[in-house]
Amino acid sequence: MKKFLFFATMLAMTSCCNNNTPAIDLTNFDTTVAPNEDFYQYATGGWQVKNPLKAEFARYGAFDVLRENNEKRINELFSAMSKTTAEAGSVEQKISDLYKMGLDSARLNNEGLTPVKADLEAIYAVQEVKALAPLLAQIHNTTANPLFGMGVDADLMNSSMNALYISQSGLGMGDRDYYLDAENAELRKGYEAFLTKAFELAGLEQAAERAAGVVAFETKMAEKFRSSVELRNIAAQYNLMSKAQFVQRYNNFDWEAYLTGVGCGAFETIIVGQPEVLDLINTMLRSESLESIQNYLAAQTLSAAAGYVGDELYAASFDFFGRQMSGTTEMKPRWKRAMGVPNSLLSEAVGEIYVAKFFPEEEKARVLTLVKNLQTALGQHIEALDWMSDETKAKAQEKLATFTVKIGYPDKWKDYSTLTIDPTLSYWENIKRASAWYSAENFAKLGKEVDRTEWFMPPQMVNAYYNPTTNEICFPAAILQPPFYNPTADDAVNYGAIGVVIGHEMTHGFDDQGRNFDKDGDMINWWTEADAEAFQQKSQVLVEQFNKIEILPAKGDQPAVFANGALSLGENIADQGGLRVAYTALQNALGETKPEPIDGFTAEQRFYLSYATLWAQNIRDEEAARLTKLDVHSLGKNRVNATLKNIQTFYDAFGITEGAMFLPAEERVVIW
Repeated sequence: MKKFLFFATMLAMTSCCNNNTPAIDLTNFDTTVAPNEDFYQYATGGWQVKNPLKAEFARYGAFDVLRENNEKRINELFSAMSKTTAEAGSVEQKISDLYKMGLDSARLNNEGLTPVKADLEAIYAVQEVKALAPLLAQIHNTTANPLFGMGVDADLMNSSMNALYISQSGLGMGDRDYYLDAENAELRKGYEAFLTKAFELAGLEQAAERAAGVVAFETKMAEKFRSSVELRNIAAQYNLMSKAQFVQRYNNFDWEAYLTGVGCGAFETIIVGQPEVLDLINTMLRSESLESIQNYLAAQTLSAAAGYVGDELYAASFDFFGRQMSGTTEMKPRWKRAMGVPNSLLSEAVGEIYVAKFFPEEEKARVLTLVKNLQTALGQHIEALDWMSDETKAKAQEKLATFTVKIGYPDKWKDYSTLTIDPTLSYWENIKRASAWYSAENFAKLGKEVDRTEWFMPPQMVNAYYNPTTNEICFPAAILQPPFYNPTADDAVNYGAIGVVIGHEMTHGFDDQGRNFDKDGDMINWWTEADAEAFQQKSQVLVEQFNKIEILPAKGDQPAVFANGALSLGENIADQGGLRVAYTALQNALGETKPEPIDGFTAEQRFYLSYATLWAQNIRDEEAARLTKLDVHSLGKNRVNATLKNIQTFYDAFGITEGAMFLPAEERVVIW
């Protein structure tokens, strides 16, 4: 649910936000299509032509343009760092050494899979299933999350304190449907072929038989896994057990050895996400052969290591996960892969350097003003709801008023002084060290108060989020650039872009998941029964609208792919709410002023054109199918067309009374 820049110098202002950045780029349009027939194509068709899919991308959109520019910025910082001798133990040393190890293809290819051999030897040295616990702890701390995942996070029922969670995990293809649905048979073959190649490269005999066994093992797991839609039922994932109850129920595993191995301190209770899945794992630890479990753990290890060893394993991984699953035709260049590792593992250290160069302190004030305007508008919407009682409205207003707003970057930076990066060790060994550091940091939070100053995204990430347990909205520095925010643009354009993003994150506090949390971040029902029922009814209309959208037509043995309205419900609610609230905030800002049209478009039209620009993209069919199965966000086209069909002010702005974009009033739904 954690959904998951301004410009510090005149140089940065010039590079990404100069006077040549148009508020609305008329060349983005496709004027051969009428707005009432396909608004997305009308507003972004020209952009799609100008920005063809690059070979390394499965999809390429406005977000990716900004991310690519950011990657170049960060890579320049890293390149400069790597040319100097940094003090041992400094963040500059850690960043530059990780970066240089990722670039050193000669060393990586010379080492091949040698760095992983010790991991595989440890797996196959285990003599009995009961003895797997310490090894699994080590794998969880450093490599992957086979069989289950365990970690510490805010207690959903008492959000001021951290609690221990355990949940389903360990499917190599990620989602259970890849193992169970008939139309995914070719993907299963591709996954098995990848595992066969991985085992061969590792020098393990009977590679094909091992791979087939791993797919069969994971398929058994998948049969009990909850679906992506089922996992959206947050309350159903909260199953509190005492430690004694937990150990007694899942008794085919040495929990004491495991908990000691991962560094988990004392606890009295544990929250089990999917008890029936843990029941299955408990049974499989008794029914499956030791060799079968070892092959599964080896496969998880090899898959995790693919990006940090020689090119052969990475190429095999890309052929399946990139080419077959997503339709990508070319690997990312090595500099991007190398840059991404320290940018991720030392994200706040990189963020601190990033904002010092690209984000001035005074820019926070501008964004905070926008946020305040959006809060006011959302409050107006809540007050005007005709389906909600005054009692629930009061609680909603109280929650809205207590939002914590985080802009740009943290007030307190993460301390990486105890993380060691040693260039004399292999790249893979350093990756494992960093993972173990994060694991130890996480388990150290158990039983302690939640640090509400912590950020869940670094400043250099082009994204934003709402977190329900802290009731906070966060907008990292990197998203506050065109096309999201343009200080030289008119209000209509900025409210249609960053204004909608702000409203979107605020609305997440009241979507189908966020609404289950109160102003303090506790999972408490503050709704009357009648209001909850009204919300469910309206939400179901939105689910059914999206379920009717065909993503890909039937082709050969493959059935047509349709959008999943239940999976994407929260994001669809937030898109609609963000649009409606930002439009109201714009009207509040304009007051009695009636701006003259710009480039022939009214302020209201420019608002909606700006919104559509955010979701301009090209996407491969394979990626469209994959994201429809896995992603809680709708595809860009549907975030525009399907959402706008419910909004009367959109119809008014473009004079739409008929056409494919028009939805009769009685079929529309408005939630927030």
